[in-house]
Amino acid sequence: MIKCYLALGSNLASPERQLRMAIKRLQALPNSYVIKVAPFYANEAWGRKSQPKFYNTVVALLTTLPPEKLLIACQAIENKQGRVRRVKWGARTIDIDILLYDKKNIKRPFLTVPHPFLLYRDFVLNPLFKIAPFACLPNGLPISKIKKI
Repeated sequence: MIKCYLALGSNLASPERQLRMAIKRLQALPNSYVIKVAPFYANEAWGRKSQPKFYNTVVALLTTLPPEKLLIACQAIENKQGRVRRVKWGARTIDIDILLYDKKNIKRPFLTVPHPFLLYRDFVLNPLFKIAPFACLPNGLPISKIKKI
């Protein structure tokens, strides 16, 4: 099984409930197991500031799904929870991003891993560090070092 880390965020329709629902749905994916969940963090919106605050967490998932199928499964969960993509960085019921997938670098038109903004978002780094302080980027850089930069 592959260990991956997923970032979850919500700022609409009872955000904490949306996060819990998405975690349950991730747990229900075939051959996938949620093994750790970071505490929920309340944060100001990133990108578009004039919207409700976000609640964010990071989930550690063991899965046999290849990255492309995992992305499709995450987008299906977003759709089930009413995610509508109107504007970039806009308000949303749920957002699920693949942060890390094993120690792989993935560059596809529709999927980049590690997540391209991973290093710049405290609302992702803080919960990731909480559940996986010894996790590393594909280049070997530990999350603990990123947190100190």
